[in-house]
Amino acid sequence: MYAILDIETTGGQFNEEGITEIAIYKFDGHEIVDQFISLVNPEIPIQPFVVKLTGINNTMLQNAPKFFEVAKRIIEMTQDCIIVAHNASFDYRILRTEFRRLGYDFNQQTLCTVELSKRLLPEQTSHSLGKLVRALGIPMADRHRASGDALATVKLFQLLLSKDTEKEIVKEFIKSEIQKGIAPKLLDIIESMPSKTGVYYIHNEKGNLIYIGKSKNIKKRINQHFTGTNSKSKKIQAAVFTVTYEETGSELVALLKESEEIKINKPIYNRAQRRSLFQTALYAEKDEKGYLNLKLQKADGRKKEITSFTNLQEGKNALFRITANYHLCQKLTGLYETKEACFQYKIKECDGACLGEISADDYNLRVQEFIDKNSFESQNMVISDKGRTIHERSAILIENGIYQGYAFYALNYQINKIEILRNIIIPMQNNRDTRTIIQASLRKNKYLKITKL
Repeated sequence: MYAILDIETTGGQFNEEGITEIAIYKFDGHEIVDQFISLVNPEIPIQPFVVKLTGINNTMLQNAPKFFEVAKRIIEMTQDCIIVAHNASFDYRILRTEFRRLGYDFNQQTLCTVELSKRLLPEQTSHSLGKLVRALGIPMADRHRASGDALATVKLFQLLLSKDTEKEIVKEFIKSEIQKGIAPKLLDIIESMPSKTGVYYIHNEKGNLIYIGKSKNIKKRINQHFTGTNSKSKKIQAAVFTVTYEETGSELVALLKESEEIKINKPIYNRAQRRSLFQTALYAEKDEKGYLNLKLQKADGRKKEITSFTNLQEGKNALFRITANYHLCQKLTGLYETKEACFQYKIKECDGACLGEISADDYNLRVQEFIDKNSFESQNMVISDKGRTIHERSAILIENGIYQGYAFYALNYQINKIEILRNIIIPMQNNRDTRTIIQASLRKNKYLKITKL
């Protein structure tokens, strides 16, 4: 027996969605023998894009039953059945989450018609429900409503069963053991995490830090650690006792805290990040003709670098952008090896520095413009970003070219003097990694505000 279902949700953060509508058709392999269709009051607002997609709005759900009021009927409809859905992992996860909130362990075998159709209908160019049923001539009404999608899935499933003449493929795709969910201890930890930006700290039973990370969504990232199947994830799952966190609001502050605290605490599962994160650096060197050449080299702490990168390829990608943005020569930035003119000169995108057609002084002005923009040398400035609440901002202080630390301040409190900021700053280490993290964020994040002091 099969319980073929479809669920519509509010949308939102991972594992925080609520059900807005559910449709279940009990199917014996030949015909529908029972059905249950209901709107559900999720007790949280629906995301606007979901309202537009489904047509279900908050007003429609005000008098709908809450999930606990339909839970018994859902269990009756699915008991001793294999749950069938198009993208079954999503619908099953949502159901398990709702039942978990009620303290009930909902655990069923599942069968996904996406996976099944890929095996039995490999000639189809798309396996999305809408495109698949149109290609197969299956009538469909009320697209993106639970009843319409579930009924279309019933008809699709009937066709797939008929294609599987030996009934072996369907059996192969039934899943059970991987659907049992994660350990209750880990679920409790996930539920206690915020869906906010910050740094998280994973501790073992002795209270020792075993991993430090940062994320724009702490809850989602912890869930990934606890459901991951790679070697590191499994070790963390076996050793974790508790997880603590610190919200930062700002992703840049989170990156800086993560980098410093990994180097200080040296957690056993952060081995790669204990060393410098940035192994390739960009340097400026004058050649014999007086032109400033930008060169990517292995990072050397004895030399003055402009900025650095995690690896050579990242550095090359950045250097191509820098060369284009500042109208530099690919030969003089080491991107094009030749004894003659660079390729860009041949297509009239280089003004001839490689041939000495413009003076070293004129060319070097453009190089220096890039260096000045990407160097903190002797600068005093504050980088402002999001805070932990809507009433707060974060501030990162650079004084005489040295990263001093960060602070949080109220929106109505103006930070425009170093003396004021020094009083509230949380001191942090200044090193090559912190400088490069800040430089990379300034290049990528257009929302950061810079105030020169």
